[in-house]
Amino acid sequence: MPPGSRNFPMSFTSVTQLKTIKSSVKGLVEDTLAQTGGLLRLAPCWVPRSFLQPGKRLKLHPDDLYAFGLNRGGIDERWFASTTPCANENRTPDEGLSYVVVGGKRFTLQQAVAECGSTLIGGSIWKKYKKWPVYSKFFDNMGPIPHHMHQSAKQAKLVGQEGKPESYYFPPQHNNVGNNFPYTFMGLEPGTTKAQVRKCLENWNRGDNGILDLSRAYRLKPGTGWLIPPCVLHAPGSLCTYEPQWGSDVFGMYQSLVEGREVPWSLLVKDMPKAKHKDLDFIVDQLDWDENTDPNFKDNHYLEPIPVKGSCGEGYTDRWIVYGKVAGEQLFTAKELTVEPGAKCTIKDGGAYGLITVQGKGRMNQLALDCPKLIRFHELTEDEVFCTEDAAKAGVTFENTSDVEPLVVLRYFGPEVHPDAPSVGDYKKK
Repeated sequence: MPPGSRNFPMSFTSVTQLKTIKSSVKGLVEDTLAQTGGLLRLAPCWVPRSFLQPGKRLKLHPDDLYAFGLNRGGIDERWFASTTPCANENRTPDEGLSYVVVGGKRFTLQQAVAECGSTLIGGSIWKKYKKWPVYSKFFDNMGPIPHHMHQSAKQAKLVGQEGKPESYYFPPQHNNVGNNFPYTFMGLEPGTTKAQVRKCLENWNRGDNGILDLSRAYRLKPGTGWLIPPCVLHAPGSLCTYEPQWGSDVFGMYQSLVEGREVPWSLLVKDMPKAKHKDLDFIVDQLDWDENTDPNFKDNHYLEPIPVKGSCGEGYTDRWIVYGKVAGEQLFTAKELTVEPGAKCTIKDGGAYGLITVQGKGRMNQLALDCPKLIRFHELTEDEVFCTEDAAKAGVTFENTSDVEPLVVLRYFGPEVHPDAPSVGDYKKK
């Protein structure tokens, strides 16, 4: 259901009370940026998945976990600064799209970027992509999800889509419990053959097709992360995950049964050409064999936080949490800023970013930041912001107005804006 189609009791401002507008967006954006120092307030963007069980750590009110309807599945994701439509079946027209909130009005960030272009995301990204090409999310499930991959740009183009590299960071603030299975299967055991994977596909309707027998699981640790290229199998575990990624929702599920739940064949082939939906050799060849069977898989994909050079001082610490390149390109990065009680700092970045507050309260320039403890489905919050490139480069002032706890924010960035970012494995040099 689209925002505004259902009423819930709430204590704060509701998205349903806002007027959706489709004109005069450019003027509203420009006026708002002038008042806020280059910042836009965003409303929460909730996404359900019909084949998964919510992990209940998104701070969404338990009465609202199935706000889209039981048939649509539980809400287990919250998307940040997203201009990427969600690829769910039976989705609402605006599913996956973030809304900008200005006074009593709202409009999608997608519309704002389309009308304001380089003013928001910077000249180089606008010139190359004509859109905000990345997004991030909280991904939160009670148990593991199927062993799956995301197509490469070349593969996704066959069905009119874009490829999807992604990354993980497990914020401690959202992982007070690990839920049912805090381990992630990634890749395939070195020495695995294509014939073995093909046999798993042949056994799809016989129950558990055994794909996990060919993989290995890694224990997930709060405060760490991973970088996952396209065409690499992975079965995310049950930690709540912050996921900066490319702006696409393509995937193929290679596991037929998860915790006793059937995975339909349609979720394996949904982003493959229709003529190839029964072509097992084609489906196996969708996998990057060298990446999947890399004997040094962890060394080449595991991430630990690294302090940002020159961006740590008295009362605050800024750290890289997502970094590294995919096929030689820096497609996205992310940082975690911690500001101690009563402290203040000005942080400069190389490009526009989406920000989510995961702990505490304070200010970002003059815009309030407040991490909520519980959120109703249509409720507005003060925890999410989009920052323009000009504001990021000029420097944004963060202030912790609490006397008792840190202010912690996560922010993710678009492609090629941080040439000084670390490489995978650099955490070992700390």
